[in-house]
Amino acid sequence: MANAGGDERELNRSNRQALIEMAQGYFRGKVLCAAVRLGVADALAEGPRTVDEIAAATTTDPGALWRLLRTLASIGVVEEIEPARFALTAFGDPLRRNAPNSVWASMIFWSDLLADAWTYLPDCIRTGDRSGAETARARAGATSRWSQEPDAPAIFHAVFGESTAEDFAGYVAAWDFSRCCVVADLGGAGGGLLAAVLAGHPAARGILVDRQEAVDQASKRFEASGLAARCECLAADLLESVPAGADVYMMRYVLHGYDDKSAAQILANVRRAMDPESRLLLIEVVLPNQISRADPELEKLLMSDLNMLAVTGGGERSENEWKSLLEAAGLELVRLVPMAGQTTGIIEVSPGSA
Repeated sequence: MANAGGDERELNRSNRQALIEMAQGYFRGKVLCAAVRLGVADALAEGPRTVDEIAAATTTDPGALWRLLRTLASIGVVEEIEPARFALTAFGDPLRRNAPNSVWASMIFWSDLLADAWTYLPDCIRTGDRSGAETARARAGATSRWSQEPDAPAIFHAVFGESTAEDFAGYVAAWDFSRCCVVADLGGAGGGLLAAVLAGHPAARGILVDRQEAVDQASKRFEASGLAARCECLAADLLESVPAGADVYMMRYVLHGYDDKSAAQILANVRRAMDPESRLLLIEVVLPNQISRADPELEKLLMSDLNMLAVTGGGERSENEWKSLLEAAGLELVRLVPMAGQTTGIIEVSPGSA
């Protein structure tokens, strides 16, 4: 029995330590964010430099900078090649703003701009939407980091830069577009998905609907790829209307950004635009109806769900939640098409009988 008590105390200690380490999980993100905000990696782009040289290049205090550099060395971003002299590692190179595969924008986006929104997660959960966060922020006399960041739109675009048509090949292969005459991509951003569909099906025409800045970007893509004659680009608000006349409507990562009321409004607009034989393809996360175990992959999806709650007021949805949302708009879930190696799948939807 004595050993059993000791084992239990050790387990309790282990559990407590694990929980504390989870609470400290933001440490690394904030260290990396500080490094990119200060331009540490950029200062080391041409080779090793002393702490004083890096401090001069970054306009920082040498003593405080040395403490940051030592920490960066401990996680492999830089290397202290001799006392107080540091070099950038291959691992840390993407932190440079102009690196070929730069993650500079991602560091700012996730560990600064969005981390700020997570501060108000308890307030969102109390009220069930972002109004709680807005009230709490106003009460504190604070403004969002997003509104303070002059490069916020550029950072957002850099993080979610338009993928190439090749990146969407799996989606095009997973669903049979061969009988489609007109394919409409709603909220189609820069047009990558629609370009992939049109490239694979030369007889089809396309309609891309999004905000004006996205439409402008997509138009350039279609011109460059020789698809402009086959694709109409429309600037419109999906909450207001959806163009009729398509065999297939697609929405990729659109509805998870909206709460149920707004998502249902968009879906109702799609329903009015659809013909009886039309199909709607939603490319979205489909959460399990029950979370019955700890799972690192599910954790990522559920963290995304809370992120959407805190940042946009939307959320990821389970199969049952998708069914309810679709039924509220007079639509019917036909089937789920899983995608190998993807966190998302294709939710095929019909106009139903209503």
